[in-house]
Amino acid sequence: MMTIKTADFVCSSVKAAQCPPTQLPEYAFIGRSNVGKSSLINRLTGRNRLAKTSSTPGKTQLINHFLINNAWHLVDLPGYGYAKAPKTSRRQFAGIISEYINHREQLTLLFVLLDCRLEPQAIDLAFINQLGDAGVPFALVFTKADKLSADKLQRRIAHYKEVCAETWDELPPVFVTSAETGAGRDALLAYIETINNQKPSSLR
Repeated sequence: MMTIKTADFVCSSVKAAQCPPTQLPEYAFIGRSNVGKSSLINRLTGRNRLAKTSSTPGKTQLINHFLINNAWHLVDLPGYGYAKAPKTSRRQFAGIISEYINHREQLTLLFVLLDCRLEPQAIDLAFINQLGDAGVPFALVFTKADKLSADKLQRRIAHYKEVCAETWDELPPVFVTSAETGAGRDALLAYIETINNQKPSSLR
């Protein structure tokens, strides 16, 4: 399994064109505001304050690049959906997200975070379908698994897969995580390592 030896902040960008001009693979994390994205990134990297956490939804407002093991970039994207910000700012966030996801050639995989406590949300399903239409490779990451019993968690994940199967012939990879307990961390890192070990021609 991958060991995170170094995790360093590189830069924050307001648009894709300002992102680091490297050819390193990028794994971006995105989700609705308050899904626990920053906490999961910190748990994943083993750095408590790498990504800024806040009780206020919409804290992340830029494209944040972190260099992992000098080999790949972890990218923290602004959340979509509800945020305590003016409509003009929310439209700006949407533009930042769209530009990065659709035009950043280094994007290898997008991890879409979903709160496992919630029923499938229309905004999440619409976003996932847009990714499919655009041919963007992605995986689903359920967060806050520690908040549900094991039985209820299994039922909730199974139901989500059933809903997705109504639209998708083949479901994307699914991970179940908890920033509190570290559940799913090893699986996520192993998946990233597997992709990184593939030939460049097999990536996006």
